[in-house]
Amino acid sequence: MDLIFRGVAIYLFLLVLFRILGKRSLAETTTFDFVLLLIIGEATQQALLGNDFSVTNALVLIIILMGVAMLFAKLKSKYKKLDRLLEGTPLILVDHGKPLKKRMTQSHVDEDDIMEAARIHHGLEQLKQIKFAVLERDGTISIIPFA
Repeated sequence: MDLIFRGVAIYLFLLVLFRILGKRSLAETTTFDFVLLLIIGEATQQALLGNDFSVTNALVLIIILMGVAMLFAKLKSKYKKLDRLLEGTPLILVDHGKPLKKRMTQSHVDEDDIMEAARIHHGLEQLKQIKFAVLERDGTISIIPFA
């Protein structure tokens, strides 16, 4: 039973942690971010398994984690408020060429990130060419240029 509680507790902790860190933390992973995720994975593994490294224990833990993930997926599809709480909503970062600095700061997005998306997807060179820049739920930046 201890394994179940540890599995659910670690899952919920990581869910809250990554939600607090924001969308951009997972959308564009740098080398540093990747190394950090590996270290978190190792620390999580030790917290989850304790001293029992048996295959049976690992399989049970995988089933528990997948079960919790499936439960959250079902709950999110049934309860839209929970979905918005866990996944967030799209956020406008640029409105008619004007950057919304407060939102950008809160989302850990700077003008360089927005301009990179504008160049890659639309070949835009200036912020004033962007009608809207939207930080999507998955952490990507969508650009809607002026027509």
